[in-house]
Amino acid sequence: MIETVVAVDLLLEETLKIKKNHLAPDFPSGKEKRLCLVSGLYGDELQGQYICFEVIKRIKTEFFNLTGIVDVYPSLNPMGLDCKSRDIPGSGIDMNVTFPGSKTGALGEYTASCVFEDIVGADVCIDLHASNLYVHEIPQVRINDYMVEELVELSKFLNTDMIWIHPSNSVLNGSLAYSLNEVGVKSMVIESGVAYRINQEYCNKIVDGIFSLMRHLGIWQGEVVKKTDKRVVADQDVTFVNAESSGIFIPKRNVYDMVEKGEEIGSIVDVLTGAVEEIAYAPTSGMICSIRDYPAIEEGSLLARIVG
Repeated sequence: MIETVVAVDLLLEETLKIKKNHLAPDFPSGKEKRLCLVSGLYGDELQGQYICFEVIKRIKTEFFNLTGIVDVYPSLNPMGLDCKSRDIPGSGIDMNVTFPGSKTGALGEYTASCVFEDIVGADVCIDLHASNLYVHEIPQVRINDYMVEELVELSKFLNTDMIWIHPSNSVLNGSLAYSLNEVGVKSMVIESGVAYRINQEYCNKIVDGIFSLMRHLGIWQGEVVKKTDKRVVADQDVTFVNAESSGIFIPKRNVYDMVEKGEEIGSIVDVLTGAVEEIAYAPTSGMICSIRDYPAIEEGSLLARIVG
């Protein structure tokens, strides 16, 4: 059932609407578990659009297997998606710092408050993201260290390649996941791929993981992939490789590649002189979990992350 979560009148007789697809058994008992999937907080991150589509399609195909409630919010920042913008167009506000929002606030705060209010009461919320324009990320769950006990085991069902625990001092206090965790809704963030693109292989893995988690929660009784004990890493396990010069980055390795300390990752070149300005070497051994995708760089730009 398609429901409108919030509607706000805009200029030129237009209306901003945020909608959800409410999927529930035909004869609910009132005791069903509830999972929320949200996407589209940033208008340049499209992976979540595909994931939401595939989850809804699979539920509709095997509706008889649905034993709980799934609320899917594909587009929390619809104007951002229309404009391919990470912010709310016209205001320049990052919607993911406005939660839990305010009913008396401006457009972003008001819509955030309505969405937040609608999600509160769910058992679990998954916030679907891609990376930005610049860096290609392997599929990963990101959680904060103060929620490890509540979220790590749930995260293992999601079929990603890594679970990355971030320290509390790096938390965006106004983010949706942080704000929901504060009120008892177990919330996780999934990152994968790169902005403006849909990697179907990554997305399909995550969709399988979502159904695995749904089975664990008692929301789904169909066949699912088995829970996997993917590696749980902390910040100290991830090494950042940053550029020491400017130019065009030409990668020699890709995500998932195993590298040894001192092995070449790529080079930075000057296209005017034809000179190689810098060769980037792996400072440690491990797997490349992030690699620079946008080739134009400046000194200090992230080139890669290696999980050791």
